[in-house]
Amino acid sequence: MNPNQLNTENYDSQLEIKRLKLKELFSDYTNLEIEVFASAPSHYRMRTEFRVWHEGEDLFYYMFDKGADEKIRTEQFLPASLLINQMMTALMDELRPNHTLRHKLFQVDFLSTMSGEILVSLLYHRQLDNNWITEAKLLKERLSAKFKMNLVGRARKQKFDLDHDFVIEELLVAGKKLIYKQVENSFTQPNAGVATKMLEWAIDVTKKSEGDLLELYCGNGNFSIALAPNFRKVLATELAGPSVDAAQYNIEVNGIDNLQIIRMSAEDFTDAMAGKREYYRLKGIDLKSYDCNTIFVDPPRAGLDDNTVKLVQNYNHILYISCNPNTLIENLATISTTHKIKRIALFDQFPYTDHMECGVLLERF
Repeated sequence: MNPNQLNTENYDSQLEIKRLKLKELFSDYTNLEIEVFASAPSHYRMRTEFRVWHEGEDLFYYMFDKGADEKIRTEQFLPASLLINQMMTALMDELRPNHTLRHKLFQVDFLSTMSGEILVSLLYHRQLDNNWITEAKLLKERLSAKFKMNLVGRARKQKFDLDHDFVIEELLVAGKKLIYKQVENSFTQPNAGVATKMLEWAIDVTKKSEGDLLELYCGNGNFSIALAPNFRKVLATELAGPSVDAAQYNIEVNGIDNLQIIRMSAEDFTDAMAGKREYYRLKGIDLKSYDCNTIFVDPPRAGLDDNTVKLVQNYNHILYISCNPNTLIENLATISTTHKIKRIALFDQFPYTDHMECGVLLERF
């Protein structure tokens, strides 16, 4: 994306094009009207990353325009949050004259929040030493006068957290404040405004649920925490250790008492449920105590593997959030033999791109 060519006046028309594409894509499976959840036209991205270019005494962020096959100097980035744009300028003003901090710096990552916190990660093609730590601490002290920020330095096999490597996000979801620990270098929803709408939609489509919920790919508990009040109990799985740790924090800080997280992959959990293998991580967990009528999946772009598709078909209700509608369609070739789409939604996480995020609620025939 060329940050200098973003035309916010075209936002509504590009969103309508996506709606029509999604409607055509799902035409073999439903004629329901698609519920559309728009993004803010600008300043919607809460995390971004920029490469850094060194040119004599000058130093600047850049993005690569594949179409033009050229580097685009990026002083400001309209899709990024206002907080990121403010930090971009303040940080670069500090880095340019500081040889220690700029030496072999090749990338800067930003993770911001609606709650006003921001995490800055500086990535290097060299080993970081005590001089870097000293200068980084002084940098953090100066920037902290203007920002509620944390700073991380990364190099090969090195990571320095000057305070901590996460931010605390606060989202107002269906009138209730939810708190989420979001860890550097772990997955978080990039568009907080649309992510909030996704949570509210998921809450709405499951509000009359009975029994328990099983969630695969739960991450930091983003959806499972929001959905927990709609169910008697929630059992969720996640493989990534930092995400599981963040989920446990989020469960406690939000006062959720009916949610249990298991650290294991969706594929392994599927094998365990099918009785193919026994896993130590399930020791002491009485799976039979759960009466899960609903399963929630938010898989990676590859979609669900064949075994997991068979697993989800065992549940009366399937809530499927997809970052790749094409692989969802592939999964529906099987799922549609037992379930029918009852609700379908388009979430515009990435405006002005071809990317479409969607959600479907399916019920057994």
